[in-house]
Amino acid sequence: MLAVLAASLSLTMSAQTTLKKVYNEDIDPMAQIDQALVKAKAEGKFVVCQVGGNWCPWCLKFADFIEKDTAISRMIDENFVYIHVNYNPRKSQGEEKLAQGRALMKRLHNAGRFGYPVFVVLDEEGQVLHLQDSGLLEEGESYNQQKVMSFFKNWTPKAVGK
Repeated sequence: MLAVLAASLSLTMSAQTTLKKVYNEDIDPMAQIDQALVKAKAEGKFVVCQVGGNWCPWCLKFADFIEKDTAISRMIDENFVYIHVNYNPRKSQGEEKLAQGRALMKRLHNAGRFGYPVFVVLDEEGQVLHLQDSGLLEEGESYNQQKVMSFFKNWTPKAVGK
């Protein structure tokens, strides 16, 4: 039993180190969202915030999944400004970062209640349109292409009527 647990932990750690880190831990997530909204408004798109962090194996798996799937990548590029919003709720980050994290969660309607990654769809004005639990998009050790595509199709500006 202990050997199985050790092997599982080893695979998880290995997956984290082989997947590309996509979250910039040095930028202010609120400013990142504001910049994305400016771009989205200019391009007639919505913003999708993939909230999580480089500490989250499923966050990195999703980023890798959508990068490798050309149909999903095209859907995203045509309809959304897609950003990876770093969230690290650990106390070791310091009080300022904790306060920043609380403000971020307030702005994103406490999206973290779904776990990570969580996807927040914002309209061009920054209003939260939808929170997507990523667990509903999973299949085995990855994600289901049809479910992911359906999620994005259902939240395009055209689908929402914008």
